Amino acid sequence: MEIIGRGFMAKNLHEHGIDHPRTVILATGVATTTVTSPEDYGKDAAVLYDALRRCRRTGERLVYLSTASGAMYGAADCPTREDDVVFPPLAYGRHKLAMEAVVAHSGVEHLILRMTNLVGHNQRAHQLLPALVAQVRSGRVRVYEHAHRDLLDVEHAISMIDILLARGVTGVVNLGSGVAVPIDDIIRHIEDRLGRCVEREYCPQPPRTTSAVPVSLAKLTRLIPDVVTRFGLGPTYYQRVLDRYLAAPVLT
Repeated sequence: MEIIGRGFMAKNLHEHGIDHPRTVILATGVATTTVTSPEDYGKDAAVLYDALRRCRRTGERLVYLSTASGAMYGAADCPTREDDVVFPPLAYGRHKLAMEAVVAHSGVEHLILRMTNLVGHNQRAHQLLPALVAQVRSGRVRVYEHAHRDLLDVEHAISMIDILLARGVTGVVNLGSGVAVPIDDIIRHIEDRLGRCVEREYCPQPPRTTSAVPVSLAKLTRLIPDVVTRFGLGPTYYQRVLDRYLAAPVLT
């Protein structure tokens, strides 16, 4: 198995050590949902095209890491099931959906994973948990009004990927906890664990976006029937994820 990429997800895939024959995981891409640069999206597309050409030539399976964030599912009238039409409100989501379409029509055996906010080792400063921790430590946090986030332990995400690949699953699958947690609850939990009390500055959500609707795990649950109990998913899952990574110096 080959892992393409050098970032957060790629490092964790290497450390976790899953291995599946004739499989390529594309664990690289545009860094954040706020990117608008056509050049950045063009470079990302070129990497995908090269990977698809290779897989068409070799017969390997491609795993494409997409997004289940508000950039994909954030339109007010947007369902969160994999088999429904979606209306991505942000350029990042529109790009991911376009790349999914390229993969789906490539003729290559593929698994497309729409993932929520991953938390774990090797995260970069701009990613959600390191950014929030840094702000809490500074005493002031700037967040979107009414924002919600679905947190998923990166090790659990990789275990889910391992199971799906072993079972030969193809198509599009959401990976997440299935719980949209208010960002204030996440900040409050970080405050409690760090012994801080911070000032909050609220800014408007981007136009036409929402993150309050839970991502559907119906398909994932059909594919992995014990996924909820196996990984302890549920309303308090996010607290255990935060506790695990706040208890050790893993934020880089």
